[in-house]
Amino acid sequence: MRFWDASALIALLVDEPAREATFSHLEEDPEVLVWWGTPVEMMSALARREREGGLAERDVLAAQSAIGQLARVWHEILPTEMVRRTAQRLLRMHPLRAADSLQLAAALVACGHDASSLEMVCLDDRLTVAARREGFPVIAA
Repeated sequence: MRFWDASALIALLVDEPAREATFSHLEEDPEVLVWWGTPVEMMSALARREREGGLAERDVLAAQSAIGQLARVWHEILPTEMVRRTAQRLLRMHPLRAADSLQLAAALVACGHDASSLEMVCLDDRLTVAARREGFPVIAA
């Protein structure tokens, strides 16, 4: 099982340079672990691309449907007090946005704070740097 950042999951749904490599990572290990807020982050990324003209409405609707299909089989780390406290600590340690700190905190809670025991799939540069500093082996497509 690997922890998947929303950025990597988006690459499965839209045409991106890292799409093929990301699919390969999923085929290697189809057990996906995510943060509870991942569907919201994914919709945010899709909506931003639509507003900027990079995605047509039909593509956003198709991707939204795919998010629902993925959500039926992935495993979620729920929002807990431990995730919140860990995310707050991470914000003081790394230059992360709130949502990224919550994702990284969820991954840390999922592995019992033994980051070396859980691979993370991530395409976000800032989150990748923070995850590696926390000790995660990061797969960056």
